[in-house]
Amino acid sequence: MSKQIAVLPGDGVGPEVVAEAIKVLEAAASAFDQQFTFREGLLGGCAIDATGSALPDETVELCKSSAAVLLGAVGGPKWDNPQAAVRPEQGLLGIRKALGLFANLRPVRVHPALADAGPLRRELVEGIDMLVVRELTGGIYFGKRACEPHPSGEQAYDTMIYNTAEVERVVRLAAQWAVQRNGRVTSVDKANVLEVSRLWRRTADKVLANEFPNLKREHILVDAAAMYLIQSPARFDVVVTGNMFGDILTDEASVLAGSMGLLPSASLGADGPGLYEPIHGSAPDIAGKGIANPIGMILSAAMMCRDSLAWPAGAELIESAVDQVIAEGARTIDIARPGAPSIGTREMGDAIANVVKSLAPSFASA
Repeated sequence: MSKQIAVLPGDGVGPEVVAEAIKVLEAAASAFDQQFTFREGLLGGCAIDATGSALPDETVELCKSSAAVLLGAVGGPKWDNPQAAVRPEQGLLGIRKALGLFANLRPVRVHPALADAGPLRRELVEGIDMLVVRELTGGIYFGKRACEPHPSGEQAYDTMIYNTAEVERVVRLAAQWAVQRNGRVTSVDKANVLEVSRLWRRTADKVLANEFPNLKREHILVDAAAMYLIQSPARFDVVVTGNMFGDILTDEASVLAGSMGLLPSASLGADGPGLYEPIHGSAPDIAGKGIANPIGMILSAAMMCRDSLAWPAGAELIESAVDQVIAEGARTIDIARPGAPSIGTREMGDAIANVVKSLAPSFASA
């Protein structure tokens, strides 16, 4: 029976990298006799242009009726007016809310062949293998906000709100992943200043102590976490934090791998389809040039195989193919050494799809 996957290419480089992820998925599926039906929908700036809405009702229905959602990216200079009533980011926040996606999982792993690709010394980044779990539907991005008159001109505010249940569910999910990994959880907050963070810390400590007593747990202030990500990043296993802190820290952590273009993500809820997207955004400066790195999108598709399609062998096959292609020296421009040759988006997708086909027999017979 064919599984339906909603495809939201979005804006900028989104359509380019999504095409390569589908190419790799189809190569893996053919080897395992898996059947997928890909149906496209509109989200973000392209949806605004076509319908006036960043998240059309048809897109919501498509996603809800699918086994999983692949998303490219949203946004770009065309829609950057901060005063606009409708913005691409509203579509992204809206689909997360519509699907009940409360946790964003962002793995950060440094491939040995790329340990020199980033700005940090090799000895600092070797061995990094962390998972950042970011709460996705609460916090300052969803609290009450306003901009209003003030004697000096204007004043604005955004309210950070969390309740016990919201913190419990994301910390519990992070702990469940830690059980499968190396047994360590780091909860990041700002409990020395923010009342919201004091609630976060109390609740996280209760969940971890009562439900996961065998895990090693620690609490770190967000400013210290930002420092440790540079000073000693390999210390982290599973990191769980709120919406805004997670947004900022994961972009910082992406530098450790050598390029933001390498990193995938999964947004998950209690049930229903998960949403899978690279963390790099729409990259409008290189859109249409055929040079975007599709690996983050391809690895997002691998996460989809494992977490939403109950097909771990497919995920392992795709991840192994990516590792092999990198080890053999294929580089898009973002991870190539200065002056060294590089390949384009399609060429990288082709290389990974070809390795998937060559490795598939050994995975299919395992």
